[in-house]
Amino acid sequence: MKLFSQLILSSSLIFGVCLTQECLSRSATAEDTLPEQVTSVNQLTDVQPTDWAFQALQALVDRYDCIVGYPDQKFQGNVLRQAALRLRSITRYEFAVGLNACLARLNQLLESTTADVIKREDLQTLPRLQKEFAAELSILRGRVDSLATRTDQFESQQFSTTTKFTGEVVFAVSGAFGDDKAVPAGETPGSRGKVGDNIIFSDRVRLIFNTSFTGQDLLRIRFQAGNIPNFREATGTNMSRLSFDGDTGNQLILNQLYYQFPIGSAVKVSAIAQGTLFDVVDTINPLLGSDGRGSISALGIRSPIYREETGGTGIGISYNFNSAINLALVYLASETNNPTAGSGLFDGSYSALAQLTLKPTKSLSFGLTYARSLNAIDISTSSTITNDPFNGASKNIVGNSYSLAASWLVNPAFRLGGWVGYLQASAQDIPNDPSAEIFYYAVNFGFPDLGKEGNLLGFVFGQPPKVISNEFGVVDRNTSLHFEALYRLQVNDNVSISPGAIVIINPDHNSNNDTIFVGTIRTTFQF
Repeated sequence: MKLFSQLILSSSLIFGVCLTQECLSRSATAEDTLPEQVTSVNQLTDVQPTDWAFQALQALVDRYDCIVGYPDQKFQGNVLRQAALRLRSITRYEFAVGLNACLARLNQLLESTTADVIKREDLQTLPRLQKEFAAELSILRGRVDSLATRTDQFESQQFSTTTKFTGEVVFAVSGAFGDDKAVPAGETPGSRGKVGDNIIFSDRVRLIFNTSFTGQDLLRIRFQAGNIPNFREATGTNMSRLSFDGDTGNQLILNQLYYQFPIGSAVKVSAIAQGTLFDVVDTINPLLGSDGRGSISALGIRSPIYREETGGTGIGISYNFNSAINLALVYLASETNNPTAGSGLFDGSYSALAQLTLKPTKSLSFGLTYARSLNAIDISTSSTITNDPFNGASKNIVGNSYSLAASWLVNPAFRLGGWVGYLQASAQDIPNDPSAEIFYYAVNFGFPDLGKEGNLLGFVFGQPPKVISNEFGVVDRNTSLHFEALYRLQVNDNVSISPGAIVIINPDHNSNNDTIFVGTIRTTFQF
C-alpha cells in the first residue's frame, strides 16, 4: 500500500489531475470536466462540501497534514478549502487523489513510533472512505500500473542513462533559375555563363547526442552528412545560398562539439571544441531562425554578424543579470590545431563577439551585438566585393561589426522581426590601412500556426551585405534586394514540408545582372 500511494503521488499530475490553483480557478467558473484519460468516471456524482466524505477528508488533511510531499505543493488541502469557501463541488477523481494522499500519510504514521497520534475515529472513518471511493482508487491503481510498465519498457530500451539521441533529416528538391550568371561590378554580364537551371534532389542528415551528467550541464555532439550544394556555382553569387546547404559528399563529419556547464545560478560557460558563435548567443529570430524548419535562405535565418566565424574553437560565457537581461561573450578561432606562425588559438583568424540581449516582455526581444574579427569577414551571403573588399591584396583584415536585432510577437498569430548591421573592415597590411564600410538589413514577418498548429507562413525582405564605401577603391555600384516567401506545413509532430521561393533583384549588387530565382521544397524529418 505504501509503495502504491507514493507512486500515485508522483504520477497524478502526469495524468492531468486538476490540482493547481489555475486549474481550480477555471473549475470554479465552469462546469467541472475531467481529462479524456478519465472519462470512465465522468458520469459519477461530484463531491459536495456538505457531503460527509468531503468533511471527513478535510478533517484528515487538516489534522495530519496529509499532502506533505505531494508533487504540487500548492495543493496542501487547498482543493478542499477553496471548494468549501466557494461552496462548489469537486470531482470524485480529485477527491480520490486527495484521499490516496491521506492514506499514504497515515500508512507512514502507522509504521512509525508515532502511530498513537492517529485518532480512533479516524481509523474507523478510513475504511468507509475507501469503500465509498473504491472505483476511483482502482482507476488510479490501473494508471499507475500502466505507468510502471511503460517506465520499465523505457528503462530497458533507452539509449543511455545520461545521453539523449535525436536526429534530423532534410530532403530537398531545389533549383535556380534565370538567364546569365551574376558577375561583380566591372565584369561583363554573361562572361561566366548561364544559370544552371537543373532541378536537383539533395539531402542532409544530422545525428545529435545530448549528454548531461548533473542535470544542469550539457555535452553536445553532432555529426552531419549531406550533399546540398551552395548555389553560388549555379548562379554566380552567394546571395542565392540555401540556409540548409552543406556538401560533405554524404560523408559523416563531426561539426559540433561543446560542453556547457553552470557556475552558480546566473553564469553558463561553454567550452567549444567545434562550434559557432550562435551556439552561445540568441540570434533573436524565433520565427525563422531554424535552418531545418525556418527560413530557406542563408540570409533569412540570422544576422550576418554571426557568420564572421562560421566554425571554430574557443569559449563562451553567458551571464543572466535577471530574467530580462543577458550578456554573452564568445571567442572563436578557426585554426587552433595548427602550431605554425599565423595560426593557433590567438595568432590566427578569429572572431570575438559580445551581445546584450534584452527581453522587456515575453513577446519582445532585442539584441545589441558587437564583433571584432581577424580575417573572418567572408560571411558568404553577400556580394563578391563584400567578401573581399581589398581584392586579395590584404592578408590581415580586421573587422569591427555592429548589429541591432529585434523580434516582436504582435499577437499569437503574427510575429515581426529583423536586423540591421554595419561592418568596418580595415586592411592592416596595406599602406595607410585603408578601410571599407559594409551595410545590410533584413525584415521578416510571419503567421504562426496558420491553418494548423505548427504551420508557418513566413516572409523575408532585405538587402544583403554591401560595400557602401571603400578607401581601397572598389564599391558595390547598385543594390541587391532579397525577397523570400515560404509556407511550412506541419504534417505531424515529426514531419514538416516547406515549399519556398527566393527572388534576388540586381544580384551581387549589380543592376546589369539578371534577376535570379531559387525555389525549393524542403521536407524535414525529426526524431
